[in-house]
Amino acid sequence: MPRNDETWKGLLHYVRNDGNHHQRVIARSEERTTKQTQTTTMERGGYIYILTNKNHTVLYTGVTSNLANRLYEHRTGVYKCSFTSRYNVTQLVYFEGFLSIEEAIYREKQIKAGSRQKKLDLIDGFNPEWKDLTGTIN
Repeated sequence: MPRNDETWKGLLHYVRNDGNHHQRVIARSEERTTKQTQTTTMERGGYIYILTNKNHTVLYTGVTSNLANRLYEHRTGVYKCSFTSRYNVTQLVYFEGFLSIEEAIYREKQIKAGSRQKKLDLIDGFNPEWKDLTGTIN
């Protein structure tokens, strides 16, 4: 489901199944009708996420099907030679959830292709204080 960057601009970052097993990104102006509209765990979906270090000088964009587990791996340094271990990139500052991993991979490629400034703008729009969002993940 190709989308250009303008499609994502100004959207609140949660998804809802529309009943036909299609992902639907909910705009800020739409009313949330059920508790399921803001979900952080999905059975067969995926996530894209952006991590940073304590000084916010390094950004890392990743994709996973299990965000909580992947964050644990980053924080504990399971992969000692990885980029996130070498640069101590452990703070979650941005994430989006998707109903399919393919959509998450597509979005990750979109974000990685963008400039650093576009990533900073995404984070500032979603998490202006750059708080660590790890505690919001189930």
